Amino acid sequence: MATLLRGVLRPLCAFRGGPGPPAGVPFRAVSHGTGLLYPEHIPTSVLQKVLLAAGSAGMALYDPYRHDMVAVLGETTGRRTLKVLRDQMKRDPEGAQILQERPRISLSTLDMGKLRSLPEGSFGCAYLHFLDVNRVSPDTRAPTRFVDDEELAYVIQRYREIHDMLHTLLGMPTNILGEIVVKWFEAVQTGLPMCVLSALFGPIRLSAQSLQLLISELIPWAVENGRRAPCVLNVYYERRWEQPLQALRQELGITEPPLCVEGLA
Repeated sequence: MATLLRGVLRPLCAFRGGPGPPAGVPFRAVSHGTGLLYPEHIPTSVLQKVLLAAGSAGMALYDPYRHDMVAVLGETTGRRTLKVLRDQMKRDPEGAQILQERPRISLSTLDMGKLRSLPEGSFGCAYLHFLDVNRVSPDTRAPTRFVDDEELAYVIQRYREIHDMLHTLLGMPTNILGEIVVKWFEAVQTGLPMCVLSALFGPIRLSAQSLQLLISELIPWAVENGRRAPCVLNVYYERRWEQPLQALRQELGITEPPLCVEGLA
């Protein structure tokens, strides 16, 4: 029994072992004969995935800001959905190019000097403003570990790394209310179980006033925009920096939010 438990819990120990590789490391098959499909891959059995999913779900619901637990939940529950998203990318010219080239979004891959030189109103300027105002960094996205398919692992990594772009497009801050609104948009767009759970259970921590605004105005807006927009994984954001933010929103069918959620929680 002890041997069985050690085998089941080994991925958890490896997961806690340390930070992942630099975000500039590309997703490619890395070794033969070792069972590793990409950098930071931790092979797991079905039982191990079930335990990881259950534990990470509990922690993520208790503390929505445990992004590491949200990441594990997404990896251990979203395989079928990731295949659908991968196929959508393959059918789209821009999405297929992203899958082929495997771009990464990090401080080491972004040209911050170029972003700071872009004119007001451009998507790149708005993205940089979002990072500065909310004091966030693209380097905070957890590396993929528990997806046992190299291509699907890149899909979920790409989804994580464009999260701040979606905040920028939707005009949402990083407070609890803003994150929940983005999760509703992502849930409709991707169908990932962890997005659905976050969208449904995240509002538990909201005040009565914010909850009323969320239900009456923000959720309908996020759902409508999520349904109308094409797959957001098919946008090569790194090549859209110069594009006016409003033009990109119009291209994706994203409208202005119905109200400002700054300061609400």
